[in-house]
Amino acid sequence: MAKNKKLVEEITSMEEDFAQWYTDVVKKAELVSYSSVKGCMIIRPYGYAIWENIQKEMDSRFKETGVENVYMPMFIPESLLQKEKDHVEGFAPEVAWVTHGGQEKLQERLCVRPTSETLFCDHYSEVIQSYRDLPKLYNQWCSVVRWEKTTRPFLRSTEFLWQEGHTAHATAEEAEERTIQMLNVYADFCEKVLAIPMIKGQKTEKEKFAGAHQTYTIEALMHDGKALQSGTSHNFGDGFARAFDIQYTDKNNNLQYVHQTSWGVSTRIIGAIIMVHGDNSGLVLPPRIAPTQVMIIPIAQHKEGVLDKAYELKDTLKSFRVKVDDSDKSPGWKFSEQEMRGIPIRIEIGPRDIEANQAIIARRDTGEKITVSLDNIEEEVNNILEKMQVDMLEKARNHRDANTSTVTSYDEFKDVIENKQGFVKAMWCGDLACEEKIKEDTGATSRCIPFEQEQIADTCVCCGKEAKHMVYWGKAY
Repeated sequence: MAKNKKLVEEITSMEEDFAQWYTDVVKKAELVSYSSVKGCMIIRPYGYAIWENIQKEMDSRFKETGVENVYMPMFIPESLLQKEKDHVEGFAPEVAWVTHGGQEKLQERLCVRPTSETLFCDHYSEVIQSYRDLPKLYNQWCSVVRWEKTTRPFLRSTEFLWQEGHTAHATAEEAEERTIQMLNVYADFCEKVLAIPMIKGQKTEKEKFAGAHQTYTIEALMHDGKALQSGTSHNFGDGFARAFDIQYTDKNNNLQYVHQTSWGVSTRIIGAIIMVHGDNSGLVLPPRIAPTQVMIIPIAQHKEGVLDKAYELKDTLKSFRVKVDDSDKSPGWKFSEQEMRGIPIRIEIGPRDIEANQAIIARRDTGEKITVSLDNIEEEVNNILEKMQVDMLEKARNHRDANTSTVTSYDEFKDVIENKQGFVKAMWCGDLACEEKIKEDTGATSRCIPFEQEQIADTCVCCGKEAKHMVYWGKAY
């Protein structure tokens, strides 16, 4: 038990220092290790297994909408990047450049992709000729590089993993429909699989993606009251198409420019899982994304028949992602380790349980222990996992709602941001000057103009002029 206690003590409590708690959890749960490359992380097997489950779940959803996977080069010639000026300016401070190949200086610098719009556009200009070639619904799973000054595992790193979808359409209406469709795919995935409720809305002009006509976002609230942009979907209109001359011949034999979209989710979503569901014992993983859903821990495993029964139980539960911890560690240490790694269900089984034809199930999210008969344990495990998934979403939604404030005056706005944090709902006139003043005064940024609008007041919370939108504001990662 001393070892068990030490493992938990090595995690800083989230109430004491949330940032240090986060770092402790990602390291102690063996999700990542720091690498010798500054700003880059090593995603360890357990962390990567979570990403693999995210990939699997999301990829199937993408394909249900007609999306195909491709792969683009990781290098972008500078001349190609320069074709879309707004896009280039937006990424210029973060771009990493390759200037030499071996010992020879390159005739043209190559950018290590921060995103792949220009590569897709260059490809589309070659393969799209007729309306019959549309739509093009492509996605790639890859890594990108952005030279970040301040990094934190999963949330912000120089290189990170993500998916980026890039589509081309015949009309503006089709592009807008796809942009919203993919945002809804993200929000549905986060809610049903990650148990994280999202606010869906549109980014302001200041916050939209460089080169986009419109940017839509899903925003989540972390346990510490900060927001996390968890996925974005961009409508590019025909801006990139004009820059890259992506035209097609329509049914009337007239040349038209295509309309494009782009949408992405990255490994920062793992950071969201940690910060929404985690506690002072470590990770708490939603069952549908957990690499191991059930950990069987034999009690007094040295006694005859205990290990055999544990493995028999594993076979019974083979429809789940299940493991047996048959290491020589103490049961207390095993319990602590299972909690640290966020495994949804722990099943304890020892000689007395075997004699009584039962096992004890412990829920990671609530700590509740339930004694169940071995005769119907498969059904019980399934019911508990499903209930956990629902309960975790409800808990996260309740936390978000309890930490969302509605304000009508600027003094109230500043007070909430300083003393309460969380989301703040307030009216906005639409002027950039007010948006910048709010950020300068409070450190809060506009998170989104939600699709579900409320008329909180008639005037802007900052300047008092006529309001145009209700906006979610907050400090963010």
